[in-house]
Amino acid sequence: MTRAPPAKAGSLERAIEEYLEHLKVERRLRPNSLLAYAGDLEVFVAHATAAGVVALAAVTPALLLRFVVSLAQAGLSPRSQARRLTAVRGLFRFLREEGQLDVDPAQALRLPKLPKRLPELLSRGEVEALLAAPGQDGPLALRDTALLELLYATGCRISEALDLTLDRLYLDQAIVRLTGKGDKQRLVPLGGPAIAALQAWLTSGRPALVRGSVRWVFVNHRGGRLSRQGFFLKLREYALAIGVTRPISPHKLRHSFATHLLEGGADLRAVQALLGHADIGTTEIYTHVTREHLRERHKRHHPRA
Repeated sequence: MTRAPPAKAGSLERAIEEYLEHLKVERRLRPNSLLAYAGDLEVFVAHATAAGVVALAAVTPALLLRFVVSLAQAGLSPRSQARRLTAVRGLFRFLREEGQLDVDPAQALRLPKLPKRLPELLSRGEVEALLAAPGQDGPLALRDTALLELLYATGCRISEALDLTLDRLYLDQAIVRLTGKGDKQRLVPLGGPAIAALQAWLTSGRPALVRGSVRWVFVNHRGGRLSRQGFFLKLREYALAIGVTRPISPHKLRHSFATHLLEGGADLRAVQALLGHADIGTTEIYTHVTREHLRERHKRHHPRA
């Protein structure tokens, strides 16, 4: 197998390699995010190469503008365009901060305006049915019940749940320590049902699957770390079993957690802290969701709506 020659210093490809290494080591992005950034930047390199630009110093605002136009002409959705342009802007901002460029050629680059998309969620009744769907019959059922309860009790991301290790679970204190984006940690309280489900899994389910010393809380049927794909398939089965046929993902439990808290009167800052959002603007989307729900209920039930 012939290896590609290393990228030359001062080249656009070499600059991208350094940026991706920065994202991996300094920003600690997850593998899936790194692959997405690499793919988006590869598209930009192809565009630049086709225009005869391979040197970093030869990248101009005009080249970047033509790249923006090419994305739109390719029929990409505004969201996909924004993702690729975000990767390109991040690259040149990094290079400017590192002193490799005197001027950032992407500083005037604007992202396409995205339509506001409200997160989809589950009703309280659907959540209750979903949490009960796995049952208690056998180790895998206990595991799935515990994992679903944890997702809804804490609003954590599925990656945070699957990364959870035994030493970060404090059931006697009704708290779990979650590690979010950028390795930022937060303590989140656990309710009674989640604690009971986790205790049942740890005492009656997990020991039947684990061989040797395994630190992950959630394991697969072979005793190894449970994968996202494995749980996605199980979640889909449980959703169909309770009559939910629309697309479903663990993230919908996170959306439901936040929305149900706000509907119950929780403070927006508290929800921000529980979700691990760096920017409260990200959390504010759930206030729009609750308003939409109220509007829908009013229209459905008020005699003069």
